Amino acid sequence: MIKLATFIVDKRNLVFLVIGISLAFSAVSRNWVEVENDLTAYLPATSETRKGLDVMDEQFTTFGSAKLMIANITFDRALEIADEITASDGVQRLEFDDSTDHYNNVSALYDITFNYPEDDDRCLGALNAITDRYAAYDTYLSTSLGNQLAEIIQSEVNVIMVIVAIIVVSVLTLTSQTYAEIPVLGLTFVSAMVLNMGTNFLLGKISFVSNSVTSILQLALSLDYAVILCNRFKEEHQTMPVREAAIIALSKGIPEIGASSLTTIGGLIAMLFMQFRLGPDMGICLIKAIFYALFSVFVFMPGLLVLFGPLMDKTQHRNFIPKIPFVGKFAYATRKVVPVIFLALVVVAYFFSGKCPYVYGYDTIVTPKLNEQQIAANMIKENFTSSNLVALVVPTGSYEKERAILDRLDSMEQVDHTMGMSNIAALDGYTLTDTLTPRQFAELADIDYELAQLVYTAYATEHAEYGKLVSGIANYGVPLIDIFLFVVDRVDEGYVTLSDEQTELLQGAAEQMRNAKLQLEGEDFDRMLIYLDLPESGDETYAFTDLIADVAQEQYPDGSIYVVGNSTNAYEFKKSFARDNVVVSLMSILIVLVVLLFTFKSVGMPLLLILVIEGSIFINFSVPVFTHVDLFFIAYLIVSSIQMGANIDYAIVIASRYTELQHEMEPKEAIIETMNFAFPTILTSGSILASAGFILGQISSEGTIVGIGQSLGRGTVISIILVMFALPQILLVGARVIEKTSFSVSGAIKHRETRARMVVDGMVRGEINGTVTGMLHGTVEGTAKLELLSGKAEEVDSHEE
Repeated sequence: MIKLATFIVDKRNLVFLVIGISLAFSAVSRNWVEVENDLTAYLPATSETRKGLDVMDEQFTTFGSAKLMIANITFDRALEIADEITASDGVQRLEFDDSTDHYNNVSALYDITFNYPEDDDRCLGALNAITDRYAAYDTYLSTSLGNQLAEIIQSEVNVIMVIVAIIVVSVLTLTSQTYAEIPVLGLTFVSAMVLNMGTNFLLGKISFVSNSVTSILQLALSLDYAVILCNRFKEEHQTMPVREAAIIALSKGIPEIGASSLTTIGGLIAMLFMQFRLGPDMGICLIKAIFYALFSVFVFMPGLLVLFGPLMDKTQHRNFIPKIPFVGKFAYATRKVVPVIFLALVVVAYFFSGKCPYVYGYDTIVTPKLNEQQIAANMIKENFTSSNLVALVVPTGSYEKERAILDRLDSMEQVDHTMGMSNIAALDGYTLTDTLTPRQFAELADIDYELAQLVYTAYATEHAEYGKLVSGIANYGVPLIDIFLFVVDRVDEGYVTLSDEQTELLQGAAEQMRNAKLQLEGEDFDRMLIYLDLPESGDETYAFTDLIADVAQEQYPDGSIYVVGNSTNAYEFKKSFARDNVVVSLMSILIVLVVLLFTFKSVGMPLLLILVIEGSIFINFSVPVFTHVDLFFIAYLIVSSIQMGANIDYAIVIASRYTELQHEMEPKEAIIETMNFAFPTILTSGSILASAGFILGQISSEGTIVGIGQSLGRGTVISIILVMFALPQILLVGARVIEKTSFSVSGAIKHRETRARMVVDGMVRGEINGTVTGMLHGTVEGTAKLELLSGKAEEVDSHEE
């Protein structure tokens, strides 16, 4: 470690150059990151909803659409605007009438469908032209076109980062001992953050959640690393020059900080085992962020300490953080009472945390702040009746089976209406899939019967249905949509000549039919749209989506059936949560337990520490039960992992210090001194993590981010309270259990003994005219009997340097 630290410190100018180039590259490459705004993209690939979404992407075209509400408008003017929008470039269809679905409370609601797929930029251009035209009106727009959500979230995150930065500087000013260490810490944080953001493009595509909160959580989770190294440097600098102090501080800091990061990384690793792939996405981003934080602290910060070292000497100030002996005294006085209360509280919290009102859709989530999209959606919801849309995907090939499904669903009270190829109205009371004979087609298209017979003969010939020609073309039936499109193709090819009026009629009908086929009829599957009078999420809705699948399965017993929509998305989230809840909880506990076992070499200590943090998690997720605030399920999975991995560091600080002091002092003095020592560290790290969480929860308008922020902030505060006012009592009472469950780890211990001169550089345990244990760097003269735990010890001649 000494050699490595010396290399890093002495090559600091090279490090500055490399870091500078990397930061410049990252500032550019951060714009290459692709962001996924759809949570359904992270559903398990094997889930039915994910399969259905993939089928729909492959088989069907989804045209861009938007709902435009114009308030404070008369119905006559609303009709005029409807005609204007219909005539606008790029508009395929407009739905507007005098029903309460489209005109209510002196407001008009226009359902606009564009001529282009929803991922076509021309959709957004056509929509912008319409909204610009009516910008003078009181308008509200609801659409999935464009990247409005991403832009809104990014603007909110920028504000959050500024506020968090102000809080960080304020906290560091209070907890630091020199003003010049603040820019050192700040440069270290910023470099780690920019490097992490600049390499996210290597992951391909990341979620909007990871893209939004990773930098903020990176700062909050990795703050301790830089603070530990800075404190080490100040301690060594009391007796050493700046360069040597930086080298020794880094050599000691690497193993100490590395060990501290293991619990945080362990908690994040648990997220990688989630079935809902947003967990692995965010887990990888955060683990990468922690590694960049470690890299910045180990490689970049030592050079900064040397650079700012003289200035740190000149800007020292008094310690603003007071001693808190009353906490230790309280802990000792209540050591037999608080553990009992704590255990009772944990049992109660465990019970209520199981009743936490988790939700799996956004329809019932209330955020402290509303963005433009949410305001528009709420206004439309308040003024107009709305339906919950789900799509039913079935194997293609039978309009009769589709009609049977749609007829049955239309008869159910939970269904508002349905739409499919088999029930879309065409002309004169016919639907698109009604079978027409030549005479019926001639009457519908207003053409000669003989011409209609020729058309049907050509159709039968092209489709190799020669039996129809033999049995008589007069009784030959063809679905309306098929024969219409066949005729239009022949007109376009010049084989059939019609009047201008007839041609215009056919072309207009054909365009609508082609669009219907693109949306509802694929090569292997057909799609039907079902509008439900049910909320997007809830057990009743989930049960009805299962019923829809059962109805379709009766017609297609051997075919693949998919029900897709916001409701089924939420249903899949609920199914994955049932598994992920158990997996994340167990994995985070097991991973952290293994780390703590080798840290404390005791079975009892890790169990006590985990009990405290797990208790804080139970209490944290009991709160929504009493506040009656719905919580998006992913918040629990992410925050419980972070809380277990990061908040347990506070408990480790106290436990480690008390373990050291309990053999040197009486229990009362040991716990008082422990709390005085741990308070600044817990205050610094905990206040920043809690502040970051609360700010995320208050300023963001996105339901997932709000849930994560509120839960993280609340959970961190609860962890701090339990660590400060319950853990000390538990350590005092459980000292015997910890001691009884301690164990030793055997290793390659080398024994060295001398009565002359020995150079020692490593961790030792033994006697030097007394007993010594610890890191020893120097020369021993006299009698020494040592057990070398690490490093080296060599006997040298008295004249040798």
